[in-house]
Amino acid sequence: QVTLLERGGGLVQDGDSLRLSCEASGPTSVTYTLAWFRQAPGKERTFVASIGRSGGTFDYEDTLKDRFIISRGRDSAKNTIYLQMNNLRPEDTAVYYCAVLNFLRDRTSALYWGQGTQVTVSP
Repeated sequence: QVTLLERGGGLVQDGDSLRLSCEASGPTSVTYTLAWFRQAPGKERTFVASIGRSGGTFDYEDTLKDRFIISRGRDSAKNTIYLQMNNLRPEDTAVYYCAVLNFLRDRTSALYWGQGTQVTVSP
């Protein structure tokens, strides 16, 4: 069993930046492939970005890769990931979820989900 805890959501203005974090807790010997998804009001949950176990491989939703950056911690923080979101727009308003993926580039392979953190971007 893996527990995921997202932090960092909030209310920001158009053009602002925000950094989310997600800590995955499980067996300490395991390094997880982790990802961010988001769900806007009235819409389905969609993929944002994922990062491999080493932190050196990535997958991004094409429309977001110029503004969003995924990264992960090292050593004792190896199962903490971050999402730096720049130049936020009202259409980025959503609940942002962290997930454990079975495979880096398989966006449908989520095994565990966090509870989500709300990001609201005002015009």
